[in-house]
Amino acid sequence: MMNRTKLLAFCMAALCVTTVGLTGCGGKSADRQVVIYTTVDQVYSEPILKAYEARTGVRVKAVYDVEAAKTTGLVKRLEAEKTRPQADVFWNGEFAQTIGLAEKGVLEVYRSPSAGDIPAEFKDPEGRWAGAGGRARIFIVNTHRLKAADYPATLQDMLDPRWPADAIGMANPMFGTMATQAAALYATRGAEPSLKFFKALRERGVRVLDGNSVVRDLVANGQLAFGLTDTDDAAEAIQRGAPVKVIAPDQGKEGTLVIPGTVAMVAGAPHPVQARALIDHLLSAAAEAELMRLGGCQTSLRSTGAVPGQSAFKGIKAMTVTLPAVQAMLPRALAELRELYVR
Repeated sequence: MMNRTKLLAFCMAALCVTTVGLTGCGGKSADRQVVIYTTVDQVYSEPILKAYEARTGVRVKAVYDVEAAKTTGLVKRLEAEKTRPQADVFWNGEFAQTIGLAEKGVLEVYRSPSAGDIPAEFKDPEGRWAGAGGRARIFIVNTHRLKAADYPATLQDMLDPRWPADAIGMANPMFGTMATQAAALYATRGAEPSLKFFKALRERGVRVLDGNSVVRDLVANGQLAFGLTDTDDAAEAIQRGAPVKVIAPDQGKEGTLVIPGTVAMVAGAPHPVQARALIDHLLSAAAEAELMRLGGCQTSLRSTGAVPGQSAFKGIKAMTVTLPAVQAMLPRALAELRELYVR
């Protein structure tokens, strides 16, 4: 018969074996972590992830993408890792390439209970992703360089000789939300008119920059008169008191693209339990509200309203286009624009 000391040691060993997959011996285990790839700007996403880490005790290992190759870099990485996934969660600042990943089998079905009150148009019917906060594509205008009467009103105004080409900027349309906007134009206006528009921008010499934040900064400091960016970038310039104004293009016509962020579980996630828990948090109304407070999005998908107190973004007319239609046009748009914008 075992003495009390040996019996206690045996019980502790048995307990360690049964819990090793959850907490491990001594309370330490690789399963107390979750790996997330995110294209949401680090200034907005990191505080939310750090707060979750502090509250749950789960180590959140985040991989952020660089601005110039936003979204595309991590999408290619997820595709390359498909047979040996390294990430658990993909938190994307847009939707088109998330849909593409779902179609390629890179994402796994998970219907988070936190997404129950998110409208159906912002969720994958098959449960592979759901929307998380929204942004819009807008012009940011330097109010010192332009009077109100001279503000641009439509995308076509980027071709108007009233403004010098080198006073107008946009991000490279091969990447990020600029690529998504190009695909949306292909879906709504047609491929040929859209390609003609981008050729005209290129031939005119409109400045092509390394990301939306670069466009924002050059407009804010007066090097550009106006440029295309996202509402989150514009909000940051407004908050720091830059002489800028937001103009939503094409409000009298088709409207502008509203882009929901997306959260998804990676197929074969190394830490599935922790992945689902983090997804539940990121899709919650509380996380959306915090993202809005930080400035990472300006529209609640639950209410489709602007962030309280941010009147600059109220009343923006959204382009009427389905998310799958935009994603479906993305490969063609990228293929045709590559000849113009890849040096």
